Amino acid sequence: MNGAADRMETRATRVLGIRYPIVQGGLARVARAELAAAVSAAGGLGQIAMAGLHQPELLRAEIRKAKALTAAPFAVNFPIGRIDISALVDLSVEEGVPVLSFTAGNPRPWIDRLAGTGTRTLVLVAGAEQARKAEQAGADVVATVGYEGGGHLGRSDLTTMVAVPMVVDAVGIPVLASGGIVDGRGLAAALALGADGIELGTRFVATREAAAHERYKAALLAAQPEDTLVIKQSLGMPGRVLDSAWTRRIQAAEKAGADRDSVLAMVDWAANERAAVGGALDEGLVWAGQAVGLIDDLPPAGEVVARIVAGARAAAGRAAALAGAQGEG
Repeated sequence: MNGAADRMETRATRVLGIRYPIVQGGLARVARAELAAAVSAAGGLGQIAMAGLHQPELLRAEIRKAKALTAAPFAVNFPIGRIDISALVDLSVEEGVPVLSFTAGNPRPWIDRLAGTGTRTLVLVAGAEQARKAEQAGADVVATVGYEGGGHLGRSDLTTMVAVPMVVDAVGIPVLASGGIVDGRGLAAALALGADGIELGTRFVATREAAAHERYKAALLAAQPEDTLVIKQSLGMPGRVLDSAWTRRIQAAEKAGADRDSVLAMVDWAANERAAVGGALDEGLVWAGQAVGLIDDLPPAGEVVARIVAGARAAAGRAAALAGAQGEG
């Protein structure tokens, strides 16, 4: 059962106004209105990535397209620190976007800016210390990413299995688990660890609605966990990507002690766009987590949400049955 009346209620679903505790990651340059709307219409929280939509008219167009595609809540994801996002944040509020998410920087000024607007805030963190700071800044929800995740990971190398309960114990606001999660087993495990839901990135890139190039999607299907590697460690901003000629070059330059400007030139937005949108995988970089080893198809995003819900219920049922059998014994 996945109709409109069906729900899987947690603190996160109540705060975010969604039916299932499933949030699509920000996914720079590949999360546009079609993907966000598909996830939200299925009961999760889809997100439009601001990255690549720096001109106000471009972001406004994507927001309005998503609103035309679904009446369900969706979010806009903002990376902090690269450009001045003030006008884009204000535009999102003006357009009535109910949730804004923030990554890669101090969210406090933006949360303060949203005071009194009724807009909910989600902050991506890596570990308990960042989660506490986000809570103190006024975040409504945090998502903590483990080392096995794709994209930017923070400076901690804690895995999801360790990071999630630490963050849950550290804060009083809802927590989403992120990193290494692609299916219902991951959602059931996250809930068992005390999280209020999950955020998924790589799984939603490998869907029909994602604006990723077909070569990127095909590479995800072909990849195994060992086909990912971590770059940007010398910059203090580690991120997990698919192995390619370009990303191996970046990693080699970092190991050889390349200066900061040289590394930055290799990991800029253009390198991501060439590969993720243009399909030139060996001339740029694409983000991917170790969970690629669990992805083998390209379904519609709404089907991913439905599968996760059904799989989580089945996994929870197995766990409950096992616990009951042991209790009887």
